[in-house]
Amino acid sequence: MWQDEIVEEIHRIRQEYAESFNYDLDAIFKDLQKKEAESGRKVVNLAAKCNLTTREQSM
Repeated sequence: MWQDEIVEEIHRIRQEYAESFNYDLDAIFKDLQKKEAESGRKVVNLAAKCNLTTREQSM
């Protein structure tokens, strides 16, 4: 079976990252939020836009 080296690398990195937090999802989530805040990038919330396309409003 053919294996994609890039996908394998992503799986390895993801495994190492989860392992570094002892597979604690709360700790992983907090770390990702911290990285997001420190990145200085604008974060877009699409939840408000999703409400505009609901079926009720299109009728």
